[in-house]
Amino acid sequence: MFNKTNDSARNTTTRNSASSSGTFSILGADTAITGDISATADLHVDGSVEGDITCATLVQGESSIITGAIRADSARLAGKLTGSITAKELVILRSAHIDGDVTYEALTIEQGARVDGRFAPQGTEDGAAETRLTLASSNPSA
Repeated sequence: MFNKTNDSARNTTTRNSASSSGTFSILGADTAITGDISATADLHVDGSVEGDITCATLVQGESSIITGAIRADSARLAGKLTGSITAKELVILRSAHIDGDVTYEALTIEQGARVDGRFAPQGTEDGAAETRLTLASSNPSA
């Protein structure tokens, strides 16, 4: 009458489908974490983190405070970061305040964003650097 399944097989299937479906994790505004975070999924941070973050894609909310180094393929920063960031594609929004060095392949900075640190493009394997820099306009029609 009831179909009995193997729990470990079901859990493996769930984990495999979750990782292939583009999952993400959210740290809410009321969350404070002390320690390093490593995620294979995308990460959205609205709370505070004291530690290094490594993930595929990072979205930082305006109220977020991160103290530590960030390493991501893609990052969109809107809050406060005290520490370095290394990202292939980086967007720094007008509400962002970064106190640290920025390493990037493609960079977009909105007018009003504040960065206190050095900018350095990521180099290619032969040592040459290809940089794509985009200046964001506050006027969408411009």
